[in-house]
Amino acid sequence: MMEEEEFEFAEDLEAILHLTPEVQLAIEQVFPSQDPLDRADFNAVEYINTLFPTEQSLANIDDVVNKIRLKIRRLDDNIRTVVRGQTNVGQDGRQVKEITRDIKQLDHAKRHLTTSITTLNHLHMLAGGVDSLEAMTRKRQYGEVANLLQGVVNVLEHFHKYMGIPQIRQLSERVKAAQSELGTQILADFEEAFPSQGSKRPGGPSNVLRDACLVANVLDPRIKQEIIKKFIRQHLSEYLVLFQENQDVAWLDKIDRRYAWIKRQLLDYEEKYGRMFPEEWCMTERIAVEFCHITRAELAKVMRTRAKEIEVKLLLFAIQRTTNFEGLLAKRFTGCTLTDKRPDSPLDPTNPFLEDEPGEEAGTEKDEDLTKPKKPKAPDNPFHGIVSKCFEPHLYVYIESQDKNLGELIDRFVADFRAQGPPKAGTEEGGAVLPSCADLFVYYKKCMVQCSQLSTGEPMIALTTIFQKFLREYAWKILSGNLPKSSTNSGGLTISSLLKEKEVSEVAKFTVDELCLICSILSTAEYCLATTQQLEEKLKEKVDKVLVERINLTGEMDTFSTVISNSIQLLVQDLDAACDPALTAMSKMPWQSVEHVGDQSPYVTSIIMHIKQNVPIIRDNLASTRKYFTQFCIKFTNSFIPKFINHLFRCKPISMVGAEQLLLDTHSLKTVLLDLPSIGSQVLRKAPASYTKIVVKGMTRAEMILKVVMAPHEPPVVFVDNYIKLLADGNPETFQKILDMKGLKRSEQSSMLELFRQRLPTPPSGADGGPSLSFSTPTPEQESSRIRKLEKLIKKRL
Repeated sequence: MMEEEEFEFAEDLEAILHLTPEVQLAIEQVFPSQDPLDRADFNAVEYINTLFPTEQSLANIDDVVNKIRLKIRRLDDNIRTVVRGQTNVGQDGRQVKEITRDIKQLDHAKRHLTTSITTLNHLHMLAGGVDSLEAMTRKRQYGEVANLLQGVVNVLEHFHKYMGIPQIRQLSERVKAAQSELGTQILADFEEAFPSQGSKRPGGPSNVLRDACLVANVLDPRIKQEIIKKFIRQHLSEYLVLFQENQDVAWLDKIDRRYAWIKRQLLDYEEKYGRMFPEEWCMTERIAVEFCHITRAELAKVMRTRAKEIEVKLLLFAIQRTTNFEGLLAKRFTGCTLTDKRPDSPLDPTNPFLEDEPGEEAGTEKDEDLTKPKKPKAPDNPFHGIVSKCFEPHLYVYIESQDKNLGELIDRFVADFRAQGPPKAGTEEGGAVLPSCADLFVYYKKCMVQCSQLSTGEPMIALTTIFQKFLREYAWKILSGNLPKSSTNSGGLTISSLLKEKEVSEVAKFTVDELCLICSILSTAEYCLATTQQLEEKLKEKVDKVLVERINLTGEMDTFSTVISNSIQLLVQDLDAACDPALTAMSKMPWQSVEHVGDQSPYVTSIIMHIKQNVPIIRDNLASTRKYFTQFCIKFTNSFIPKFINHLFRCKPISMVGAEQLLLDTHSLKTVLLDLPSIGSQVLRKAPASYTKIVVKGMTRAEMILKVVMAPHEPPVVFVDNYIKLLADGNPETFQKILDMKGLKRSEQSSMLELFRQRLPTPPSGADGGPSLSFSTPTPEQESSRIRKLEKLIKKRL
């Protein structure tokens, strides 16, 4: 019965004592054991088989069972001892807690005792310090007072929570009274040493006053401020007398004397009083700043009174001297005293061209400086505008002067251009930027430098408006106004003269010098466009942020762009007009009576000669503006090719041989046009792809027109289909022109037109307008043998 109970207990115990692997590992580390019974994966069957491996070993089973039972009893005894031992833990804990409570009470008593001793020491120090402070104050022993007062104040801070005690409160009141007395006494000492009335000063500072300043550092800040205020006022009292409004030296022409006076005073201060005031008071800077405030107010008052006497040169002289003085202050002082004393909002140290050296004349700078990389931004000047801001209300004088000066400058440019004449071809000036353009922007830069030293607000906006006005006037009077006018006295050439290849050089309407002038105006307009854009960016950088949106020179840039377009158009029209007589001659030649195909026709030679005469001149004079030369080539091609095709349609009727000759001429013109950008140049440069595409597309259409004309019109269906494939043109008017060129009768044309309308491909659904066709490359199989023979002939002759 007992064995069964023990077995059930073992099963329950095994179910209860199921430990996690982490806990089991910890137990093995604390209590290492090799006994199989202590293993976590203990298996009873394996253990029994180990004890009794054979049947013969069962003979000593009783001994084994007794050993196990003995081991169980020992474990039970150990567990019982441990459990009983824990019954006294609570009592031991209570005893420990009582001991800890006693220790805590002793700690509190010790801390309170220490605090009491410290407080008594502080009280002793405070009482003795107050007595000594009162005695030293009466004897004006400021050196000792400065050290003692700070210590007394620090000690008094420990008694804030004891102010309810009458004795402590009385000591605190005595300290406050001593501080008040010290403040009154020190102010009286400074008033005696530096009286407000009169400008006479003592020979030098005393040690008493120097120590008094140290005491003032500990007293109420108002005492320090009052000392500084009284000293500076007394130090600058002579200035107010010498430079009164009614004095001759008070006017702008003698503004240098003001700044010379303060320089002497600052040197005098450093020599006599530099050691009297603590260094952290920054008295030298404070004197200079107060001088600036007084000077600005005095200058503003005298300029209001004598506003009619202010001239531009006088104003600029005063501004230059003032800004130079402000720059000197920035080198000498840090501006630390301005944080709470500046009368106006901080001024941005704006200077439109920071690469200018201080005091350097802007007029000596070259106009290329506008495009140079920026130098690192100069450090801010905290004194900028501290005096010179008083000139801002009078800047209208400067703005009006610049308006007048720029007007005179433009008039001088016009007069000089008329006197000197346009730039000559073959000279350094030929095709170059006009010198007047550089002069204009140099003057603009000078104006910007001067104005930016005064204000970054409304005056800069007013100056910008003046800039805009004269940029437009320059574009109109100097550039557009001097563009050559298209003349009509060149006269056309007759067919006979073209056929004889004579007088072809007389077709050009513009002379070489006129072409050079147009290119020069174009280059100048491009320079003005780029520089005006940079001018706008500079103005936006330097003007107040709230005014940036009011800076806009887009209209002026558009004006220069218009000058560029007009110049290119004049060049195109000139060359185009030179080719017109040749095209007219082409359309009037009897192409029906041409009997054999020869070299290129005289009209082609005339066109090529005009191109070779004009294009190299234009290219050489536009060498610095290559993109606009490319634009010229593109615009000329876009104008010439449609005009050439229109004159082709006028060549009617055309025989087969005449069409072959026209195709040869067309191929010659196509070759010349492809080489047009580099024609006559020793440096062969590949034409831009955009230009080549235009030439190939346009001249290929002209070739296709002639190939259609050469194709037999019988049978009609083949002819119509061939036309649609070669030209991809669904316009009946174009087809009508082809029929006219072939010389077909009206009856034949009617049937052809009807067939053409029937053979047109059906337009896509939803498409509006007439039929449209896409270009397709004609296949050789669809061309007649005569056309193929003609192409071989052309290649052989070229």
